[in-house]
Amino acid sequence: MIPVKGYKGAKVAVLGLGRSGLATAAALRAGGAEPLLWDDSPEARAKAEAEGFTLTDLTRNAALEGVACLVTSPGIPHLYPSPNPIIARALELGIPVDNDIGLFFQSAAGPEWDEMETPPKVVAVTGSNGKSTTTALIHHILQVAGKPTQMAGNIGKGVLSIDPPQDGEVVVLELSSYQTDLARALTPDVAVFTNLSPDHLDRHGGMGGYFAAKARLFTLGGPDRAVVGVDEVEGRYLAGALAQGAGDDRVIRVSSGQKPEGFGWSVFARKGFLAEWRKGRQVASIDLREVKGLPGAHNHQNACAAYAACRSLGVAPKLIEGALHSFAGLPHRSQLVGERGGVRFVNDSKATNVDSAAKALQAFPKIRWIAGGLGKDGGIAALKPLLGSVVKAYFIGHSARDFALQVGDLPHEICETMDRAVARAAEEAQAGEVVLLAPAAASFDQYPNFEKRGEDFTARVKALIGE
Repeated sequence: MIPVKGYKGAKVAVLGLGRSGLATAAALRAGGAEPLLWDDSPEARAKAEAEGFTLTDLTRNAALEGVACLVTSPGIPHLYPSPNPIIARALELGIPVDNDIGLFFQSAAGPEWDEMETPPKVVAVTGSNGKSTTTALIHHILQVAGKPTQMAGNIGKGVLSIDPPQDGEVVVLELSSYQTDLARALTPDVAVFTNLSPDHLDRHGGMGGYFAAKARLFTLGGPDRAVVGVDEVEGRYLAGALAQGAGDDRVIRVSSGQKPEGFGWSVFARKGFLAEWRKGRQVASIDLREVKGLPGAHNHQNACAAYAACRSLGVAPKLIEGALHSFAGLPHRSQLVGERGGVRFVNDSKATNVDSAAKALQAFPKIRWIAGGLGKDGGIAALKPLLGSVVKAYFIGHSARDFALQVGDLPHEICETMDRAVARAAEEAQAGEVVLLAPAAASFDQYPNFEKRGEDFTARVKALIGE
């Protein structure tokens, strides 16, 4: 646990008692603060009481009197589309509003770091797509390289739940826009921006607010090194804003599909090969085509970002290359779950929208595509130009028939259930093909979440292939 500094003897309100909220309360208490806890959910309040915390109804008018800070969970709106009433009241009273990420950066470092031979470092990863994979891949590479490391944030543990970093340790954080938008302190040593595509626009008041929330990771504290995906105009703008000029190698430009020309340091992937260029010459190259845990151009972009972050920490290219090959991938994200007779079975249940499904469909040459669920506005019409690699589609769930109407002449079958879709796709698949679950839809018609949907697919595949 990281005890929170700066609030000893003070009252600190904690709004939202999920994983991060309870961890924050414990860390505040460990640092000598008096946490005042509240959640609208009776179940969450009961769990907090079971862990020994006292509740304070923060909805009462006088509840925030004498409070030094309000710490809120990421999912609670603080500005758009409208602030939570408790947060609005805190703002009216001039009470600082923060989150666990801000408290972590405020509290993690201490005088003891000055006594260490190699002070710990923090790598923070944000972006629209690929940040979980990139974070996990950086963590994996560091483990393979023999460096002590912990992973937290939007993946793994809450940031205040990790152990105090030790000599030479690297803490790798995945940070969502909800987390970067509100944190009062953001001071990573290495900051990574993967890419940007529209998401959470109601929460951020539009695309500009969404980008601004991500950019705070780079502009608020000023990392020593910035790894920036430059395949979208926002990334190019951010890289330009951070660098003193094209030759400034404090900014590492990352791309999938193009070679950034004339820059001090760049890492890019083209035609399945990762290349590192520095000061006008190539210094390393890795063949990504046989890295089974990272299929497709979108994962090659993730590999470039993770490679760049680890190179900035001094990890050698050969060590990184070996670690890429041993990376199994994250569950439900282009996860290879089995193989039989030359047919691979890939679980990308996390592909809950058209944009993420598009990336999965471009990752493989011959696909038996399982899709469907609770479709979103527009269905899968936008995917029609990308279906050239699909041999046949197998539609499941609430939107199965709607999806079937949107694929034109593509061979397809309405299976309705995962059981039938997996069985039919496996029965018809030929060697060299991939049976791909990339639903392009939410899971809530048949499953409580995308994880359970992916687990069902995985279990049925393993039963089928005898694992």
